[in-house]
Amino acid sequence: MRGFFYHIVAFLTVAVWGSTFVFTKLLLLSGLTPAQIFTLRFFIAYLLLTAFEMAFRRKKRRTKPRSWTDGLILLGLGITGGSLYFLSENEALKYTTTTNVSLIVCSCPLAAALLIGLFYKSQRMNLRQVAGMLMAVCGVTAVILNGHFVLHLSPLGDALALVANLCWAVYSLLLIPANKHYDALFVTRKVFFYGLLTMLPYFWWRPDELPTFMGGTFDMSILIQPNVLTNLLFLGVVASCVCYLVWTWVMDKLGAVVATNYVYVNPLSTIVVAWLVLSEQITLYFILGAILILVGMYLADKKMKKR
Repeated sequence: MRGFFYHIVAFLTVAVWGSTFVFTKLLLLSGLTPAQIFTLRFFIAYLLLTAFEMAFRRKKRRTKPRSWTDGLILLGLGITGGSLYFLSENEALKYTTTTNVSLIVCSCPLAAALLIGLFYKSQRMNLRQVAGMLMAVCGVTAVILNGHFVLHLSPLGDALALVANLCWAVYSLLLIPANKHYDALFVTRKVFFYGLLTMLPYFWWRPDELPTFMGGTFDMSILIQPNVLTNLLFLGVVASCVCYLVWTWVMDKLGAVVATNYVYVNPLSTIVVAWLVLSEQITLYFILGAILILVGMYLADKKMKKR
């Protein structure tokens, strides 16, 4: 029963992440840039987690990693699960189609499973899991292409999307040693901290995206508009603070490969929320793809073969 609960939590977490594409799109239409959205949502999440630790933790709060090696792992988590992941994904959209980006990024569980299997024999997939994972990839393809089987190759854009794919695979790998020595709250707080820290070079390169009081052109008064504030709080509080914290915890409970398989749910929740919020249509291809994804995930979730 407890194991089933972990799976439900993983499913709901990725479902929330899938909805973020819709809320991010609404913020982009309001005039914010991808880098500004990422920085604001991570800043909100970092403040909340820090305040929570200071207010409710009874034992002494850990503020530093145990060693420089652990520090590098946490820095890597901040880059691969934060700054580089979001920048590469959003920049890819400038040079290639949304379809290409979605297909490449949403196939990250396959890359994560292969990468993790190189380092951890106990988490290598058996043939049934491989078949399930490939079936889920086919389902994602059916959902995203939606009957329009035309792909436009764009080397730069597709390469950036592949960087985002590999970022999440490395993030999944690095969470394994991090979870062994630190609790989910500490790891998640460090992810936000290093994610924000490694965004600084971007704003040095694009100073025009800074707020006006820092010499840029970003008018922060836009943040008090109800629709902007609501969407930003959802991304910062729910999608970042809560979901990243829960994801770190559930990765430890389910294992990196099994938990990462739930990323295949991402395009399903995106389309459902787009149907609810943006009145976009749900087609037969979505239903077929959803069935393939769910069956594939069931097969891929079978217990790892012991080595």
